[in-house]
Amino acid sequence: MSAVYILWLRELKRYTRSRAQMAASLGQPTLYLLALGFGLGPTFQQAGNGSYLQFLAPGVVGMTILFVSIFSGVGLLFDRQFGFLKETLVAPVPRIHIMIGRTLGGATVATLQGTLMMIVCTIAGFRPHSLASVPIAFLFMMLIAIVFCALGTAMGSLLEDMQGFQLVMNFLVMPIFFLSGALFPLDGLPAALSVVTKLDPLTYGIDGLRGTLIGLTHFGLATDVGVLSVVAAAFLVLGAYSFSRIQI
Repeated sequence: MSAVYILWLRELKRYTRSRAQMAASLGQPTLYLLALGFGLGPTFQQAGNGSYLQFLAPGVVGMTILFVSIFSGVGLLFDRQFGFLKETLVAPVPRIHIMIGRTLGGATVATLQGTLMMIVCTIAGFRPHSLASVPIAFLFMMLIAIVFCALGTAMGSLLEDMQGFQLVMNFLVMPIFFLSGALFPLDGLPAALSVVTKLDPLTYGIDGLRGTLIGLTHFGLATDVGVLSVVAAAFLVLGAYSFSRIQI
């Protein structure tokens, strides 16, 4: 299992050395938080739903984790392009260990970015309803990160160039985010939209974050944890299978 640890550590070192990337990955979520949180806040409050900033903050945290996690697959393409992946794959370790190490490293980085975004939300005025529930929120952050890091690894294993990856990700990332209920309540949706949101794994992650951070949950925390765990296991299997079939 030393390969898992080494690759996990490598992802952390790559993260800590790129301060520009750290700041850039917070830019778009912060824009959503400030522009929508304060811009739509009065309308949301007049509708009797309370503070929109409080409602939006868990969704923005989930958005940050989604983007960082799923684009970890870009690192796989970079490693393939510059030869590092070939050196890694010829090492006398099972490929499953390599895949798990990369996925856990990317998930740890995404969780750290989510934590930074939560700090930004706190500075903007967000307040969790109970400090005791914050550690449980980190469980949901890690589950979201594992789900989409595994998906990013699977996609990065199947594609061979950056252009193809960006195209596929643009058709996946934004729909996953916008259909997750990060920006709107899940109650009272049209039947078709309600079905689509239930098929989106991020929906359960953001619902879990809202349940732990502001006490508002649509499905229930047990359902959120169960669905995310099953999807994480399925994507890890898919990612491991795709990674094992990479040709060097």
